Amino acid sequence: MCPSGQKTITADSAPDFYGIDHYGFPRVGEDDPSDPKGYYPPYLQSERFQKYGYHVEELRDGFYWVTSAGYDAAFVVTGEGVVAIDAPPTLGENMLAAIEEVTDQPVTHVVYSHWHADHIGAASVFGPDVEIVAHRITKELLERFPDPKRPVPTRTFENDYVLDVGGVELHLSYKGENHCPGNIFVYAPRQKVLTAVDILSPGSVTFMHCDASQNISGWYEAHSQILEYDFDFFVGGHHMHYGTREQVELCVEYFADVLEGATAAVERFSGSDVLVGILAGAGQDRVFVGTENWISSMANYTTRHVLEKRTSNGQLWWERLAGATTQTKYHAYTVLESIRLERPRPDYRMRGTNPPPFQT
Repeated sequence: MCPSGQKTITADSAPDFYGIDHYGFPRVGEDDPSDPKGYYPPYLQSERFQKYGYHVEELRDGFYWVTSAGYDAAFVVTGEGVVAIDAPPTLGENMLAAIEEVTDQPVTHVVYSHWHADHIGAASVFGPDVEIVAHRITKELLERFPDPKRPVPTRTFENDYVLDVGGVELHLSYKGENHCPGNIFVYAPRQKVLTAVDILSPGSVTFMHCDASQNISGWYEAHSQILEYDFDFFVGGHHMHYGTREQVELCVEYFADVLEGATAAVERFSGSDVLVGILAGAGQDRVFVGTENWISSMANYTTRHVLEKRTSNGQLWWERLAGATTQTKYHAYTVLESIRLERPRPDYRMRGTNPPPFQT
């Protein structure tokens, strides 16, 4: 039986949304502004995209970008075969269709950006005879967690590797864990195209929780690493379009504001004396309620800092990047937790009675 104080949960199981009162997440959308003008490209409404579900576009000199308007991949036509970069299931056999639109050359090589199924879960469409290039860690993870739709890489590297097919070079680099272990940078120097998946999504604030990344300190480091490249085109793995350098710099600016706000929030709310006060406010027998209020206070402080701050051109973030009003609170939580867990602490508890406050 439920405790006498337990609130009855009322559920709404309408086909388009499942909601429960008091607990869980509320449905969003009614009060949120539309995404910035220009975020949704013309191809989305084309008869061809509506029919087939993909769009392919040459960026420069045989380097092509392919998108399902949710997931991105790429391929390079070399004269001695095609090199594919990733194979998202949302594209699936449309990767083959896109390649066949522009060349009759076979796919000879596949590059895995990282091991996640949402980006390479259709790699088996290229058949058993292709050479698959990836970081050593990616191979180890796919051997540990086998998936026939993600064949194990046939060639691996540790730090840097130049894949040369028909005189066309792709420079593959591993700079340490960021989104996940083994996630690499793929740079085409002749075409000036950089592929770095699940780091930044041009035109938007990316998917929640810093695109579900595992090492947030490394993920932030990857922002500056991206800007070290000389690129004109950026393939980020997600959303509606490839990016320009200016669009990438805008995303970096946004996440700098998230880090700035989260740092201030941790400094304000993570003192041991402040935490004790928040926990006491919830009651001695409701420590998890108090803990949620503590974390939510920091996330809300960060979110307000970001969404009310004027950006470099005087506009607000929701006027410049899609998803700002819905995703920022998730980024705020993830970044403030990374500050608490991954970055140096200024102090710690001292021994003795009535010690001075310290950061928790």
